[in-house]
Amino acid sequence: MKFFIDTANLEEIKQANDLGILDGVTTNPSLMAKEGIAGESNIQQHYVNICNIVGGDVSAEVISTDYEGIIREGEVLAALHKNIVVKVPMIADGIRAIKYFSSKGIRTNCTLIFSPGQALLAAKAGATYISPFVGRLDDVSTSGVDLIAQIKAIFNNYTFDTQILAASVRHPMHVIDCAMIGADVMTGPLSAIMALAKHPLTDNGLEKFLADYAKLNS
Repeated sequence: MKFFIDTANLEEIKQANDLGILDGVTTNPSLMAKEGIAGESNIQQHYVNICNIVGGDVSAEVISTDYEGIIREGEVLAALHKNIVVKVPMIADGIRAIKYFSSKGIRTNCTLIFSPGQALLAAKAGATYISPFVGRLDDVSTSGVDLIAQIKAIFNNYTFDTQILAASVRHPMHVIDCAMIGADVMTGPLSAIMALAKHPLTDNGLEKFLADYAKLNS
């Protein structure tokens, strides 16, 4: 499973990258706004800054919702850096744009996936990644992990190259559940990634080892 971090915060990206397990970054307009990044040129430069930290794919999202606008924005974003993946919303014009980008060799991430049918359409259009939102489905009393399982079952029936990117991951159990199903990628906050390393028995065991060592070497 690839590990992406879902943030626009450069320090968090550096911290995750320093662990040696980071494969990429996902962002969106809300995350950019959270960091106070505004203005087209500033946003584009921020994407370049992220690409200069991480060696893997960086999803950069378009804000247009019409076909021509998505194409125009996507081509600009793709030209910023070789690691950029154009993030396109799951709408009819988004599917058309993904098909166009696929024909031009521009990689895409179809975002805001909430059903197996949406995932199937994006895969048929040639999306590099599809992003089902696990946490947001949980928020409305629907199992986001079940959606990952349904998409995986469908993709296993065919020969799609599209990777399942489990998005809106909130906590470590989301990561584990999606890994057990076989999601290709997870993306979540730094807290969810770091929480995978934590266990109270590990902490207790280490404390005991150090205490015993101190007794013998005092």
